[in-house]
Amino acid sequence: MSNLAKLEFAALDISGKNYLSWVLDAEIHLDAKGLGNTILADKEASNQDKAKAMIFIRHHLHEGLKVEYLTVKDPLELWKNLKERFDHQKTVILPKARYDRMHLRLQDFKIQQYREKGFKRYSELISCLLVAEQNNELLMKNHGIRHTGSAPFPEVNG
Repeated sequence: MSNLAKLEFAALDISGKNYLSWVLDAEIHLDAKGLGNTILADKEASNQDKAKAMIFIRHHLHEGLKVEYLTVKDPLELWKNLKERFDHQKTVILPKARYDRMHLRLQDFKIQQYREKGFKRYSELISCLLVAEQNNELLMKNHGIRHTGSAPFPEVNG
């Protein structure tokens, strides 16, 4: 049976590829609902809060993960199990993302041009560059279909 209720954020994928963003979203939402203590080892939580937290966490899991952790009834235990299974991504993905961010180069776009064009924020520049890249891809596709200087299509006589 599919989940009919709307998710507050994307469910944790069975591969765990979205674990880092999922865990942050889950923590924030649990705290907002007053259920943050249910996933902390050194904190006490009522049975009712634990049940609410389990419903919330399970609601935001891939169906395969729900089945795999079907017998787990405590949110802290489930949280630890998921952390043990997927937390290695912090040591794999996060350093690479930080490295990529540090070594990001904006080819053929000097800082002076950035300021001359009137960009005050980096996000404005990136948005402009993404649009330019999409337009360039479209032009390249069109060029691949019909090369510049090729003969025009024959006209149909009526």
